[in-house]
Amino acid sequence: MAGMKKLLLLGLAVLSSGTAALEGARDKSDSPNFVVIFCDDLGYGDLGCFGHPTIKTPQLDRMAREGQKWTNFYVAASVCTPSRAGLLTGRLPIRSGMCSDMRRVLFPDSKGGLPKSEITIARALKKAGYDTAAVGKWHLGHLPPYLPTSHGFDTYFGIPYSNDMDKVAEGPNREIAFDPKSEYWDVPLMRDKAIVERPAKQETITKRYTEEAEKFIAAHRRKDAAPFFLYLAHSMPHIPLFRSKRFVGKSARGYYGDVIQEIDWSVGRLLRALREGGLAEKTLVVFTSDNGPWLIYDTHGGSAGLLREGKGSTWEGGMREPTVFWWPGKLKKGVVTGMGSTLDLFPTFLALAGAEMPGDRTYDGGDLSPALFGTGASPRREMFFYRGQRVYAARVGEYKAHFITKPAYGKGQIVEHDPPVLYHLGEDPSEKYDIAEKNPEVIETIRKIVARHEAGVEPVEDQLAR
Repeated sequence: MAGMKKLLLLGLAVLSSGTAALEGARDKSDSPNFVVIFCDDLGYGDLGCFGHPTIKTPQLDRMAREGQKWTNFYVAASVCTPSRAGLLTGRLPIRSGMCSDMRRVLFPDSKGGLPKSEITIARALKKAGYDTAAVGKWHLGHLPPYLPTSHGFDTYFGIPYSNDMDKVAEGPNREIAFDPKSEYWDVPLMRDKAIVERPAKQETITKRYTEEAEKFIAAHRRKDAAPFFLYLAHSMPHIPLFRSKRFVGKSARGYYGDVIQEIDWSVGRLLRALREGGLAEKTLVVFTSDNGPWLIYDTHGGSAGLLREGKGSTWEGGMREPTVFWWPGKLKKGVVTGMGSTLDLFPTFLALAGAEMPGDRTYDGGDLSPALFGTGASPRREMFFYRGQRVYAARVGEYKAHFITKPAYGKGQIVEHDPPVLYHLGEDPSEKYDIAEKNPEVIETIRKIVARHEAGVEPVEDQLAR
């Protein structure tokens, strides 16, 4: 009981920005580079280093051995658009209007996007003297005011929204997805603000993203090059699945496994480019995904491992992601079981770059430096699980309460729980055993934390419903 009360007191603490970064990393003349590799719909159980028995991911396994594997790392939402907004701004999407009860993500007919008033990691780092590049899927607005080059990125190469949008082929989505061809979707491939290919040849999309990222890294090998931020957001393994010829039939897991193994190859290419360019010890690389696996697509979707449910849900499988940090010679190697989130990347990167956090808005993350360098624990004690504009669940320490539940997809009903269902995620990561009846004081504490959070959220325009 004493241990639980201590945990609850920790849960009441406000997230703080840790200050235990390496002194050398704060030196403007030696600012570190940052690379974020962001997959689309990758499941918690889809990598070898996270327990998959047949998908081979030797490059990511090595990355985890040389760096840190985070086992309690969350994203800001369980679907594409709000999750990406959270990563790039360090703010829950409810604060930027990038979540909605009307539409879950942006579509090709959407008129909204990430507001110009938001400060992305790219914009903040550019102010600190960084070069910036976005490669891959954007999904934060396809119109010119919302594209990456309008949000602090010097260059952009990729598709502006999901690879299953702009469908032109006739027939059911599932049937077409199981035997995909690029011409079934009129998805544009863009360079900066110009369309350079339509439909995008998706069979080679992972390969071309990788080559673009390698070129950007290579351009920063010279000693007088500016530090850089590279955001590589893979289109895969979002449905429809595509892989290059050399990966066809390579995985025992089938089509989906082939796709993951090509992503693993891509990771290896980027890490090799950093090593060969003498940049490895100056570069922090983060690998994770935007949300959990799209389970409704059977074997073409991934696996959340022992976690419950997947993409679209506020159960663990929807928002807890396989995550690896890598920075040779700097990070304390091992497994980190403390909580972290993509919301924490913004303040972490700015702290390491020696840049100040903007003081005119509320942030939802903290500096992970203590956990990265082994000087302390992660500052994160809380996580809010939004679906649209409502908090469906909240985690405080090891406890997670679900106030509202609803199936990830389909016409299932919203169920409001009073009292909420409660799980101890350390003992029960699969969220099977409701312990609410025996822990009313835990529920009361979580209620107070959620109420305090909601009181600090100011209404803004819904960008997804425009």
